[in-house]
Amino acid sequence: MSAAVLVERNLMIYKHTWYVLLAEIFEPILYLLSIGVGIGVLVGTVTDVAGGEPVRYAAYVAPALLATAAMNGAMNETTFLMFGKLKTDRTYESMLATPLTERDVALGEIGWAVLRGTIVSLAFLVVITAFGLVRSPWALLVVPGAALIAFAFATAGVVVVTFLRDWQDMQYIQLVMLPMFLFATTFYPLSVYPRPVQIVVQWLPLYQGIELLRGPALGVISVKILVGALYLAAMGAIGLVVAVRRLGRTLGG
Repeated sequence: MSAAVLVERNLMIYKHTWYVLLAEIFEPILYLLSIGVGIGVLVGTVTDVAGGEPVRYAAYVAPALLATAAMNGAMNETTFLMFGKLKTDRTYESMLATPLTERDVALGEIGWAVLRGTIVSLAFLVVITAFGLVRSPWALLVVPGAALIAFAFATAGVVVVTFLRDWQDMQYIQLVMLPMFLFATTFYPLSVYPRPVQIVVQWLPLYQGIELLRGPALGVISVKILVGALYLAAMGAIGLVVAVRRLGRTLGG
């Protein structure tokens, strides 16, 4: 229950600063309009959709941007904002003067990051539904799928933030996140790559997240969804164990 107190604290803060989340909602919308709709006029339809019919390019891109929104929502919370609490504001020092433990802090921040990533994804899902880019009732599976993506990346973010020394180290996070965003089949099918590159791409966590959401959003249910769910669940479980241990050492030291 102590971890839930930290989630409640963050909810109370964002109740008055909810507009901060608008940037994370508008970013995928801008990508959707500029690339999904704009370039989509030139591309037309995507035919390389396993088990499905050709779909509009915007409908193909939208689930990938939703997965990216879940990833960014969680990672922003457990890297950039959490680093400020650790190094600049010293927020956790005050928290640990209460009955809260280092484990409570880790679980609370991860729990809030998952909630934040899911909220951003849900808002974007409403947008793409309004645009007519959701083709099937199976799209309801996108919500728990987005939460799973947020969980996997939230735990990874907590692990990463314990290794950062100063604000300049944030660039290393972007050095990983940006290429993954561009190459994890966000904007084009896996088949465009030669086979050796396909193998590398398939191991990217964002690729598995996109596969987890793209199928249900397009009404295509396949084993790829199960593979993506198991991959992200395993990543989140391992990350959770390491995150609790690493943050405990960081705060305890």
